[in-house]
Amino acid sequence: MTEKDENLSFEQAMEKLEEIVQKLETGDVPLEQAIDFYQEGMLLSKLCSDKIVNVQEKMTKIMDEQGEVTSFEIQEEE
Repeated sequence: MTEKDENLSFEQAMEKLEEIVQKLETGDVPLEQAIDFYQEGMLLSKLCSDKIVNVQEKMTKIMDEQGEVTSFEIQEEE
């Protein structure tokens, strides 16, 4: 992932991640390239996760400032 990728919006990062998944699902990718795609996908996944956590923190702060006690939590899929 390049420095440019780090400035992607959540939606752009998800789109790139979906493209990588589609490429890997075809099964026609050479092993070395598949590993590169996998690594990029993991970095994009972390970027998306970090952005979600950041938004959760901002929303919690906003709710606290308004006197509403609300906690936002991500529920992991099983």
